[in-house]
Amino acid sequence: MDVLGKRERRRCHIKSFLKRNWLLIATIVSVVLGIGLGVVVREHASLSQLDKQYFGFPGEVLMRMLKLVILPLIISSMITGVAALDSEVSGKIGLRAVLYYFTTTIIAVVLGILLVTTIRPGVSQDADHIDRAGTTPNVTTVDTLLDLVRNMFPENLVQACFQQYKSQRKELPPPKVPTESTTFPSLTTIMATVAQNLTQVDYKVVGGYSDGMNVLGVIVFCVAFGLVIGKMGERGRILLEFFDALNEATMKLVQIIMCYMPIGIMFLIAAKIIEVENWDIFRKMGLYMVTVLSGLAIHSIVFLPLIYFVIVRKNPYTFALGMAQALVTALMIASSSATLPITFRCAEENNRIDKRITRFVLPVGATINMDGTALYEAVAAIFIAQLNDMALDIGQIVTISITATVASIGAAGVPNAGLVTMVIVLTAVGLPASDVTLIVAVDWLIDRFRTMINVLGDAFGAGIVEKLSRRELERMDVTSDVDVANPFALETTLDDEDCEKKSYVNGGFTVDKSDAISFTETSQF
Repeated sequence: MDVLGKRERRRCHIKSFLKRNWLLIATIVSVVLGIGLGVVVREHASLSQLDKQYFGFPGEVLMRMLKLVILPLIISSMITGVAALDSEVSGKIGLRAVLYYFTTTIIAVVLGILLVTTIRPGVSQDADHIDRAGTTPNVTTVDTLLDLVRNMFPENLVQACFQQYKSQRKELPPPKVPTESTTFPSLTTIMATVAQNLTQVDYKVVGGYSDGMNVLGVIVFCVAFGLVIGKMGERGRILLEFFDALNEATMKLVQIIMCYMPIGIMFLIAAKIIEVENWDIFRKMGLYMVTVLSGLAIHSIVFLPLIYFVIVRKNPYTFALGMAQALVTALMIASSSATLPITFRCAEENNRIDKRITRFVLPVGATINMDGTALYEAVAAIFIAQLNDMALDIGQIVTISITATVASIGAAGVPNAGLVTMVIVLTAVGLPASDVTLIVAVDWLIDRFRTMINVLGDAFGAGIVEKLSRRELERMDVTSDVDVANPFALETTLDDEDCEKKSYVNGGFTVDKSDAISFTETSQF
């Protein structure tokens, strides 16, 4: 009987494990099947460019579905997350999150610089022997940084949902100098005027817009809007309940989308394998790829878990295992913004992070926390300098580290955004911006791994900020009688005599014994 009991318990454990992790297992299996399918089709079928696009259609549908829920998820989570905290607590949480982001980004940049200067992947190669791909993005450092600030304050909120501001420089014609005398100028005067016009070219900044959601502007608006709703008290409660319901409905949509995810990921991987024309580039760029990937591995296996363990005092690898579904998704789709719905679900359901923290920290982290991108940009810049036989001094290396840190914050959470900010890093130290085309051919693969590290860094950040903010959250729970398991749910408990009604106020609930809902100010505004 004891043996039968053990077998029954083991069978129950297996069923329970499969029930909890069936989606993760299905996603990993779909990755393996996608690689196999891509190799088989590549070897035994000759597809035209049009056929390749048709073949990858199921994967395209997955990307479109994930991007569909980004906007309602960011808006609803940010507004409810900020409104659920009073001004003092939200300020402390924001400061802790930004401090964590900057610390981990600087660590990643320094790690990348140490690896690339030690391994020196560009010394043994010649730039002429590496095939170039793509075109050089036409960007300037000053205009890009100013556009970052401009996009924080969009002039049209609806337009910010699908477009972001992008400056362009337009060359101005040389000014015409009126001649008072009728005498013909001398040859020396003509040559001096021409030389001055050639050297003193003036430009005018022309505003324009490029496709892609202005995530930074939407987040800034949602933070301000959430703070205002929190100050409105009873009048703002109906808005808060609306956005909370919107968030819950969006997360239910995410659950439906995740059921389709294994199929979409399988065709995404297979289509990408079929599309790659020159696999020999991976042999030529092998040492460079090893440098970047080893840096990402050290950062994610050593430094991020070490920071988490020192502060939280819990097993970081158990935490990372809870984020496995989000990490695999980020690896496959190479977009931290599109992975955000899955990141929310893993952080809240698997790792039990307080929703007041995840709703505030994760959307911000997906936008500005780019550890993997910063490490990649530092390695790529010094790699290109080594290819061009340029010896960088300490000042230039420090410039690269600072520029890579700042540029990674401005990198949107979309595929290949790092190439645009890469140009900023190159021009900051006088390296040819056109050499960014040397690394484009392998960027699609590296982009997937650095996106996975970005998502892991966001998740660790949410866990660390929750630990550091535990005292403030507990004080709010005691003050407002909040339900810690689900602070956004409206609950009703029956009493013997009356019906106690709990109404939502700034992350807390006020209890009223009467039929009418009363309001108690718990905010510290």
